[in-house]
Amino acid sequence: MPISHKFRLTVLLLALICTVGCDQTSKRMARREPGGLSSITLPGGFGELRLAENPGSFLNLGDSLPERLRLPLFTIGIGVGLIGLLVYLAAGCQLSWLSFGGLALVWAGGTSNWIDRLTRHGHVSDFIFLRVGPFHTGIFNVADVVIMIGITLLAYDLWWRRHKQATKQSIKEL
Repeated sequence: MPISHKFRLTVLLLALICTVGCDQTSKRMARREPGGLSSITLPGGFGELRLAENPGSFLNLGDSLPERLRLPLFTIGIGVGLIGLLVYLAAGCQLSWLSFGGLALVWAGGTSNWIDRLTRHGHVSDFIFLRVGPFHTGIFNVADVVIMIGITLLAYDLWWRRHKQATKQSIKEL
């Protein structure tokens, strides 16, 4: 069943408001801590909260690029990509509900990080670091979590569709 235009816009607006609200509020709290959230260990040693200003993209990719290249690439380039994704999602693309929701979350999380870039001289505030035994994450933020949930929903939907298609093909061959 196609997704109505009104429903699309409602989902996009709700995803944006919830994501930007939670992400920007948590970043503001992390930056307000005395000393810029020096380091707070989570219960059980499962990680810590510590502020890091990321000039690159996900997991600091591209942070070593010269600023004259990094700033336009990550500010203008990502902005154009986010506008393109918004137009695609709002214009009536033929996606399942799950894929649409996943891409809406990617767009909302990307937009919140883009707001950081616009207001923080090309940097994104990250502050969450998780650790389980010898395994640990890079430093990330709430918007990054929303983006990863969106990518997971999209990947699951694509996998499920292929699985259903393969199952139908196997039944036909019998």
